[in-house]
Amino acid sequence: MKQFRLPDVGEGLTEAEILQWVVAVGDEVKVNQTLVEIETAKAAVELPSPFAGVVRELLVEQGSTVDVGTPIIAIETASAEPGGSAPATGSGRADSAPRADGQGEAKREPVLVGYGVTHGATKRRARKPMSEAPQAQAPQARAVQAQAAQTQAAQTQTIEQRPAQQAAAVTAPARPAVAGALAAPIRPEQPQAPDRATARPGYVLAKPLVRKLARDLGVDLATITPEREDGVITRDEVERAATHREAPPVGSHPMIVPVGETRRVPVKGVRKATAAAMVSSAFTAPHVTEFLTLDVTRTMKLVARLKALPEFADVKVSPLLLVAKALLLAVAKHPEVNASWDEAAQEIVIHGSVNLGIAAATPRGLIVPNIKAAERLPLRELALALGGLAATAREGRTALEDLTGGTITITNVGVFGVDTGTPIINPGEAAILAFGAIRQQPWVVTDKHGKAKIKPRWVTTLGLSFDHRMIDGELGSKFLRDVGRVLEDPVASLV
Repeated sequence: MKQFRLPDVGEGLTEAEILQWVVAVGDEVKVNQTLVEIETAKAAVELPSPFAGVVRELLVEQGSTVDVGTPIIAIETASAEPGGSAPATGSGRADSAPRADGQGEAKREPVLVGYGVTHGATKRRARKPMSEAPQAQAPQARAVQAQAAQTQAAQTQTIEQRPAQQAAAVTAPARPAVAGALAAPIRPEQPQAPDRATARPGYVLAKPLVRKLARDLGVDLATITPEREDGVITRDEVERAATHREAPPVGSHPMIVPVGETRRVPVKGVRKATAAAMVSSAFTAPHVTEFLTLDVTRTMKLVARLKALPEFADVKVSPLLLVAKALLLAVAKHPEVNASWDEAAQEIVIHGSVNLGIAAATPRGLIVPNIKAAERLPLRELALALGGLAATAREGRTALEDLTGGTITITNVGVFGVDTGTPIINPGEAAILAFGAIRQQPWVVTDKHGKAKIKPRWVTTLGLSFDHRMIDGELGSKFLRDVGRVLEDPVASLV
């Protein structure tokens, strides 16, 4: 019996929540088959099995938060099953399962995170020829097989006594004979493991974000019949189920729904990490926030022109792309803004490259993935990077390395219709820029003759929060002004 312990999935994370077990007691699993989906403070992760065998016990319930190194599942392994995988090492930390190919050379499975490579586990003990199997059988194995044959004969006799229609309904294919001294005991009365998606009550196939949405909306996934052929429940199906549940059927009697019902939401995973980081940042970094309202009509026109260009045909172009480019150009003029505070050394660390963070609201909470060395990317590549960042964040597939090492951040509150805000600085950085909603507003415009007129223009407001230990009022104001200048006249600033 092997116990699989919760591994360290990287970035020094010490705990994780068990989102959903993908296997159940009695299931037969292979090496690298997904066992469980967990959620850390950084991302949702699927954990593969380091062993091949049969699941005997789930040691941790779904929804529980456990520390790294805690046993979470027990798997019974076989050392010499015909056609099976090689045994895991006695340490319980094996991560490779050798396979013998036609030439007798060993092939290794991929290494599991946090488990290392077990030395000496790359060769398999030679099997005895099949012709020697009958002589090598132990008395216990022969007795088990004899009992199985006896039971099967009794069942066949019972079936023959029933009407032909009933016999056809219950007759099943015979099991193949098992050879070898260490053959597993045969239990004819136990059916083969059925399909988990249909046989286990309450078992559903759904991605972590969909399960999180269902929990938030109070939808029982077991009540949803999936439309997809693979049986995976989608986000749309959960939202429809929530809508139908909340809307009473036509002609039904009105229901009394409690108003103002109190409920408690556990804070864990990403939300727990975000809460701790925001409290730490708010009470350790002296925040200052400045605002700038500006005319971005030319930026909006440039966005439309870029969308029409052939090289941007397959790329999402939005005002956020030009805000990001404006920030990168302003950082090039004021590199002191791209900095962090070293508390131990009492020094300001000015970074040589810009790892541009984009705050993203996901069903799992707020995350800030970043684009490494964003200042080196041409406009099209920057657009591709922003699009990829948003897509992976929504799907919960953001890599751990993309969530660390950020140097400056943009938060796009404008997508929610908010004019601007006073954002809290992402821990370890010196500044964060809030990009507000772009609205058509009356604006005073001066023509080339110096005559002022009121015209409808596209207007937005930027909010820059910065750490006053590293950025004083003058530097912060100049930086925000230069970001605004690019957005007011992007063509002049980009050439």
